[in-house]
Amino acid sequence: MLLPGQGAQAVGMGKAWHDASAAARAVFARADEVLARVWGGMSGSPSGKLSEICFAGPAEVLNRTDVSQPAIYVTGVACWRALQEAGVKAESVVATAGLSLGEYTALHIAGAFSFEDGLELVALRGRAMQDAAEASVGGMVALIGADEAQAKAVCEQTLAEKPGSGEVLVCANFNAPGQIVISGSKSACDRAAGAEGAAAKMGLRATALVVAGAFHSPLMAPAAERLGAALSKTAIGVPRCAVMSNVTGLPHGADADGIRALLKAQLTSPVRWSENCAALVKMHGGKPGVEFHELAPGRTLAGLYRRIDKGTKVVTHDEPEALATSGPVGA
Repeated sequence: MLLPGQGAQAVGMGKAWHDASAAARAVFARADEVLARVWGGMSGSPSGKLSEICFAGPAEVLNRTDVSQPAIYVTGVACWRALQEAGVKAESVVATAGLSLGEYTALHIAGAFSFEDGLELVALRGRAMQDAAEASVGGMVALIGADEAQAKAVCEQTLAEKPGSGEVLVCANFNAPGQIVISGSKSACDRAAGAEGAAAKMGLRATALVVAGAFHSPLMAPAAERLGAALSKTAIGVPRCAVMSNVTGLPHGADADGIRALLKAQLTSPVRWSENCAALVKMHGGKPGVEFHELAPGRTLAGLYRRIDKGTKVVTHDEPEALATSGPVGA
Protein backbone atom coordinates (compact mmCIF):
# COMPACT_ATOMS: atom_id res chain seq x y z
CA MET A 1 0.00 0.00 0.00
CA LEU A 2 1.40 3.38 -1.09
CA LEU A 3 0.23 6.55 0.64
CA PRO A 4 0.59 10.05 -0.88
CA GLY A 5 1.95 13.14 0.82
CA GLN A 6 1.35 16.87 0.73
CA GLY A 7 0.70 18.13 -2.79
CA ALA A 8 -1.80 15.34 -3.59
CA GLN A 9 -4.70 17.37 -2.22
CA ALA A 10 -7.43 18.67 -4.53
CA VAL A 11 -10.90 20.05 -3.93
CA GLY A 12 -13.34 17.14 -4.06
CA MET A 13 -10.87 14.68 -2.56
CA GLY A 14 -12.47 11.72 -0.84
CA LYS A 15 -16.05 12.68 -1.72
CA ALA A 16 -16.57 9.72 -4.04
CA TRP A 17 -15.41 7.34 -1.32
CA HIS A 18 -17.56 9.15 1.25
CA ASP A 19 -20.63 8.83 -0.94
CA ALA A 20 -19.98 5.19 -1.84
CA SER A 21 -18.97 3.73 1.53
CA ALA A 22 -20.46 3.81 5.02
CA ALA A 23 -17.01 3.02 6.43
CA ALA A 24 -15.48 6.00 4.64
CA ARG A 25 -18.30 8.26 5.86
CA ALA A 26 -17.58 7.16 9.42
CA VAL A 27 -13.91 8.12 9.04
CA PHE A 28 -14.75 11.64 7.86
CA ALA A 29 -17.36 12.04 10.62
CA ARG A 30 -14.87 10.96 13.29
CA ALA A 31 -12.20 13.24 11.85
CA ASP A 32 -14.57 16.20 12.06
CA GLU A 33 -15.19 15.39 15.73
CA VAL A 34 -11.49 15.07 16.58
CA LEU A 35 -10.47 18.19 14.71
CA ALA A 36 -13.27 20.27 16.24
CA ARG A 37 -11.40 19.74 19.51
CA VAL A 38 -7.83 19.92 18.17
CA TRP A 39 -8.35 22.90 15.88
CA GLY A 40 -10.43 24.57 18.58
CA GLY A 41 -7.30 24.74 20.70
CA MET A 42 -5.15 26.22 17.93
CA SER A 43 -5.50 29.90 17.08
CA GLY A 44 -5.90 30.59 13.38
CA SER A 45 -7.32 27.16 12.56
CA PRO A 46 -10.08 26.96 9.93
CA SER A 47 -13.61 27.35 11.24
CA GLY A 48 -15.25 24.78 8.96
CA LYS A 49 -15.31 20.99 9.09
CA LEU A 50 -12.43 19.12 7.43
CA SER A 51 -14.90 17.06 5.38
CA GLU A 52 -16.49 20.22 3.97
CA ILE A 53 -13.09 21.69 3.08
CA CYS A 54 -12.06 18.43 1.36
CA PHE A 55 -15.26 18.16 -0.64
CA ALA A 56 -15.94 21.80 -1.52
CA GLY A 57 -12.84 23.85 -0.68
CA PRO A 58 -12.02 26.66 -1.02
CA ALA A 59 -8.69 25.61 -2.51
CA GLU A 60 -6.74 28.33 -0.71
CA VAL A 61 -7.82 26.83 2.63
CA LEU A 62 -7.29 23.20 1.59
CA ASN A 63 -3.79 24.03 0.34
CA ARG A 64 -2.67 25.40 3.70
CA THR A 65 -0.06 23.11 5.24
CA ASP A 66 -2.02 22.80 8.48
CA VAL A 67 -5.14 21.72 6.55
CA SER A 68 -3.81 19.68 3.64
CA GLN A 69 -1.87 17.31 5.89
CA PRO A 70 -4.84 16.11 7.98
CA ALA A 71 -6.98 16.15 4.83
CA ILE A 72 -4.66 13.74 3.02
CA TYR A 73 -4.32 11.50 6.07
CA VAL A 74 -8.08 11.28 6.59
CA THR A 75 -8.81 10.68 2.90
CA GLY A 76 -6.24 7.88 2.76
CA VAL A 77 -7.69 6.19 5.83
CA ALA A 78 -11.25 6.60 4.49
CA CYS A 79 -10.18 4.92 1.25
CA TRP A 80 -8.52 2.10 3.21
CA ARG A 81 -11.59 1.52 5.39
CA ALA A 82 -13.78 1.44 2.29
CA LEU A 83 -11.53 -1.20 0.75
CA GLN A 84 -11.77 -3.21 3.96
CA GLU A 85 -15.56 -2.86 3.86
CA ALA A 86 -15.40 -4.29 0.33
CA GLY A 87 -13.52 -7.36 1.58
CA VAL A 88 -9.82 -6.45 1.73
CA LYS A 89 -8.15 -8.07 4.74
CA ALA A 90 -5.63 -6.13 6.83
CA GLU A 91 -3.48 -9.26 7.07
CA SER A 92 -3.17 -9.34 3.27
CA VAL A 93 -1.01 -6.19 3.36
CA VAL A 94 2.68 -7.17 3.41
CA ALA A 95 4.14 -3.63 3.38
CA THR A 96 3.14 0.02 3.47
CA ALA A 97 5.02 3.13 2.40
CA GLY A 98 4.06 6.79 2.51
CA LEU A 99 5.69 9.87 1.05
CA SER A 100 6.49 12.34 3.87
CA LEU A 101 3.08 12.97 5.48
CA GLY A 102 1.95 9.66 3.97
CA GLU A 103 4.29 7.80 6.32
CA TYR A 104 1.77 8.50 9.09
CA THR A 105 -1.05 6.95 7.07
CA ALA A 106 1.22 3.99 6.35
CA LEU A 107 1.96 3.49 10.05
CA HIS A 108 -1.73 3.69 10.96
CA ILE A 109 -2.72 1.14 8.32
CA ALA A 110 -0.01 -1.15 9.72
CA GLY A 111 -1.53 -0.81 13.19
CA ALA A 112 1.24 1.25 14.81
CA PHE A 113 -1.18 3.81 16.25
CA SER A 114 -4.90 4.59 16.30
CA PHE A 115 -6.65 6.73 13.72
CA GLU A 116 -7.33 9.40 16.32
CA ASP A 117 -3.75 9.52 17.60
CA GLY A 118 -2.43 9.68 14.05
CA LEU A 119 -4.82 12.49 13.18
CA GLU A 120 -3.76 14.54 16.22
CA LEU A 121 -0.09 14.04 15.29
CA VAL A 122 -0.70 15.03 11.69
CA ALA A 123 -2.70 18.11 12.68
CA LEU A 124 0.08 19.22 15.02
CA ARG A 125 2.74 18.41 12.40
CA GLY A 126 0.98 20.54 9.80
CA ARG A 127 0.59 23.47 12.15
CA ALA A 128 4.19 23.21 13.41
CA MET A 129 5.52 23.14 9.84
CA GLN A 130 3.31 26.08 8.88
CA ASP A 131 4.60 28.07 11.86
CA ALA A 132 8.22 27.18 11.10
CA ALA A 133 7.73 28.22 7.48
CA GLU A 134 6.29 31.57 8.51
CA ALA A 135 9.17 32.15 10.93
CA SER A 136 11.78 31.74 8.17
CA VAL A 137 12.07 32.77 4.54
CA GLY A 138 12.44 29.48 2.73
CA GLY A 139 11.67 27.74 -0.52
CA MET A 140 12.12 24.55 -2.54
CA VAL A 141 13.41 23.87 -6.05
CA ALA A 142 12.86 20.80 -8.22
CA LEU A 143 15.92 19.64 -10.16
CA ILE A 144 15.00 17.62 -13.24
CA GLY A 145 17.70 15.31 -14.60
CA ALA A 146 19.89 15.41 -11.49
CA ASP A 147 21.36 12.51 -9.56
CA GLU A 148 22.18 12.76 -5.86
CA ALA A 149 25.77 13.85 -6.41
CA GLN A 150 24.71 16.62 -8.79
CA ALA A 151 21.97 17.82 -6.44
CA LYS A 152 24.43 18.01 -3.55
CA ALA A 153 26.87 19.88 -5.79
CA VAL A 154 24.19 22.43 -6.69
CA CYS A 155 23.62 23.06 -2.98
CA GLU A 156 27.33 23.30 -2.17
CA GLN A 157 28.18 25.59 -5.08
CA THR A 158 25.22 27.86 -4.39
CA LEU A 159 26.14 28.28 -0.73
CA ALA A 160 29.80 28.87 -1.65
CA GLU A 161 28.73 31.97 -3.58
CA LYS A 162 27.91 33.70 -0.28
CA PRO A 163 30.15 32.24 2.44
CA GLY A 164 29.25 33.18 5.99
CA SER A 165 25.73 34.27 5.04
CA GLY A 166 24.07 31.65 7.22
CA GLU A 167 22.02 30.41 4.29
CA VAL A 168 20.70 26.84 4.17
CA LEU A 169 20.33 24.67 1.06
CA VAL A 170 20.06 20.87 1.20
CA CYS A 171 18.60 17.92 -0.67
CA ALA A 172 15.03 17.42 0.54
CA ASN A 173 13.27 14.83 -1.65
CA PHE A 174 14.68 11.99 -3.71
CA ASN A 175 11.40 11.32 -5.49
CA ALA A 176 12.58 9.27 -8.47
CA PRO A 177 15.64 8.93 -10.70
CA GLY A 178 16.17 12.34 -12.26
CA GLN A 179 13.70 14.08 -9.95
CA ILE A 180 15.23 15.59 -6.82
CA VAL A 181 14.03 18.55 -4.75
CA ILE A 182 16.35 20.87 -2.83
CA SER A 183 15.20 23.05 0.06
CA GLY A 184 16.42 25.97 2.14
CA SER A 185 16.77 29.73 2.34
CA LYS A 186 14.73 31.45 -0.38
CA SER A 187 17.71 33.58 -1.43
CA ALA A 188 19.78 30.44 -2.03
CA CYS A 189 16.88 28.72 -3.82
CA ASP A 190 16.47 31.72 -6.11
CA ARG A 191 20.17 31.70 -7.04
CA ALA A 192 20.24 27.93 -7.57
CA ALA A 193 17.23 28.10 -9.92
CA GLY A 194 18.37 31.24 -11.74
CA ALA A 195 19.55 31.44 -15.33
CA GLU A 196 23.13 31.82 -14.13
CA GLY A 197 22.77 29.43 -11.21
CA ALA A 198 24.60 26.22 -10.41
CA ALA A 199 21.80 24.04 -11.80
CA ALA A 200 21.84 25.75 -15.19
CA LYS A 201 25.62 25.50 -15.37
CA MET A 202 25.29 21.73 -14.90
CA GLY A 203 22.67 21.48 -17.64
CA LEU A 204 19.85 20.73 -15.19
CA ARG A 205 16.34 22.13 -15.34
CA ALA A 206 15.42 23.88 -12.10
CA THR A 207 11.91 24.95 -11.16
CA ALA A 208 10.98 26.85 -8.01
CA LEU A 209 8.05 25.15 -6.26
CA VAL A 210 5.02 26.96 -4.85
CA VAL A 211 5.31 25.87 -1.21
CA ALA A 212 4.90 27.50 2.19
CA GLY A 213 8.49 26.98 3.26
CA ALA A 214 11.70 24.96 3.25
CA PHE A 215 10.34 21.54 4.18
CA HIS A 216 12.72 18.70 5.04
CA SER A 217 15.54 21.11 5.78
CA PRO A 218 17.19 22.45 8.97
CA LEU A 219 14.73 25.37 8.82
CA MET A 220 12.10 22.91 10.05
CA ALA A 221 13.99 22.24 13.31
CA PRO A 222 11.47 24.17 15.47
CA ALA A 223 8.67 22.04 14.02
CA ALA A 224 10.65 18.86 14.66
CA GLU A 225 11.04 19.77 18.34
CA ARG A 226 7.29 20.35 18.73
CA LEU A 227 6.50 17.13 16.91
CA GLY A 228 9.01 15.19 19.00
CA ALA A 229 7.31 16.35 22.19
CA ALA A 230 3.94 15.14 20.88
CA LEU A 231 5.38 11.83 19.69
CA SER A 232 6.80 11.15 23.14
CA LYS A 233 3.25 11.14 24.50
CA THR A 234 1.75 9.00 21.72
CA ALA A 235 1.26 5.26 22.13
CA ILE A 236 3.05 3.43 19.32
CA GLY A 237 2.89 -0.32 18.83
CA VAL A 238 4.75 -2.79 16.65
CA PRO A 239 3.57 -2.54 13.00
CA ARG A 240 1.99 -5.76 11.76
CA CYS A 241 3.80 -5.46 8.43
CA ALA A 242 6.86 -3.70 7.04
CA VAL A 243 6.52 0.10 7.05
CA MET A 244 9.10 2.05 5.08
CA SER A 245 11.00 4.93 6.69
CA ASN A 246 11.59 7.99 4.53
CA VAL A 247 14.73 8.81 6.50
CA THR A 248 16.56 5.50 6.05
CA GLY A 249 14.94 4.23 2.87
CA LEU A 250 14.40 0.92 4.72
CA PRO A 251 11.64 -0.55 6.92
CA HIS A 252 11.06 0.78 10.42
CA GLY A 253 12.11 -1.51 13.26
CA ALA A 254 9.83 -2.80 16.00
CA ASP A 255 11.05 -0.32 18.62
CA ALA A 256 8.57 2.45 19.40
CA ASP A 257 11.26 4.95 20.37
CA GLY A 258 13.03 4.22 17.12
CA ILE A 259 9.87 5.00 15.15
CA ARG A 260 9.41 8.21 17.12
CA ALA A 261 13.00 9.28 16.46
CA LEU A 262 12.70 8.68 12.71
CA LEU A 263 9.39 10.56 12.45
CA LYS A 264 10.97 13.53 14.22
CA ALA A 265 14.08 13.35 12.04
CA GLN A 266 11.93 13.17 8.91
CA LEU A 267 11.08 16.88 9.17
CA THR A 268 14.70 17.96 8.77
CA SER A 269 15.99 15.03 6.65
CA PRO A 270 15.64 14.21 2.96
CA VAL A 271 12.75 11.95 1.95
CA ARG A 272 14.30 8.89 0.31
CA TRP A 273 11.17 7.86 -1.56
CA SER A 274 13.00 6.41 -4.53
CA GLU A 275 14.93 4.13 -2.16
CA ASN A 276 11.70 3.17 -0.37
CA CYS A 277 10.15 2.08 -3.66
CA ALA A 278 13.26 0.25 -4.87
CA ALA A 279 13.43 -1.61 -1.56
CA LEU A 280 9.78 -2.65 -1.89
CA VAL A 281 10.47 -4.03 -5.37
CA LYS A 282 13.44 -5.98 -4.01
CA MET A 283 11.36 -7.30 -1.10
CA HIS A 284 8.13 -8.13 -2.92
CA GLY A 285 8.30 -7.29 -6.64
CA GLY A 286 7.29 -10.12 -8.94
CA LYS A 287 6.14 -12.42 -6.15
CA PRO A 288 2.94 -14.33 -6.98
CA GLY A 289 -0.15 -12.58 -5.64
CA VAL A 290 1.66 -9.41 -4.58
CA GLU A 291 0.20 -6.20 -5.98
CA PHE A 292 1.09 -2.53 -5.51
CA HIS A 293 -1.81 -0.19 -4.69
CA GLU A 294 -1.92 3.59 -4.21
CA LEU A 295 -4.64 4.85 -1.90
CA ALA A 296 -6.46 8.16 -2.33
CA PRO A 297 -6.03 11.01 -2.98
CA GLY A 298 -4.52 11.25 -6.44
CA ARG A 299 -2.26 9.14 -8.63
CA THR A 300 1.11 10.84 -8.07
CA LEU A 301 2.90 7.82 -6.64
CA ALA A 302 1.94 5.57 -9.54
CA GLY A 303 3.59 8.11 -11.85
CA LEU A 304 6.76 8.18 -9.77
CA TYR A 305 6.89 4.39 -9.71
CA ARG A 306 7.01 4.31 -13.50
CA ARG A 307 10.28 6.26 -13.26
CA ILE A 308 11.65 4.09 -10.44
CA ASP A 309 10.74 0.63 -11.76
CA LYS A 310 8.89 0.35 -15.06
CA GLY A 311 8.05 -3.28 -14.40
CA THR A 312 5.94 -2.50 -11.33
CA LYS A 313 2.29 -1.77 -12.02
CA VAL A 314 0.53 0.37 -9.42
CA VAL A 315 -3.26 0.23 -9.12
CA THR A 316 -4.68 3.58 -8.02
CA HIS A 317 -7.75 4.12 -5.83
CA ASP A 318 -8.43 7.82 -6.14
CA GLU A 319 -12.10 6.91 -6.66
CA PRO A 320 -14.13 3.73 -5.97
CA GLU A 321 -14.28 2.71 -9.65
CA ALA A 322 -10.73 1.35 -9.35
CA LEU A 323 -12.09 -1.60 -7.34
CA ALA A 324 -14.31 -2.70 -10.20
CA THR A 325 -11.45 -2.69 -12.71
CA SER A 326 -8.63 -4.13 -10.60
CA GLY A 327 -10.29 -6.94 -8.70
CA PRO A 328 -9.94 -7.57 -4.96
CA VAL A 329 -6.71 -6.42 -3.35
CA GLY A 330 -4.52 -9.29 -2.22
CA ALA A 331 -6.36 -11.89 -4.31
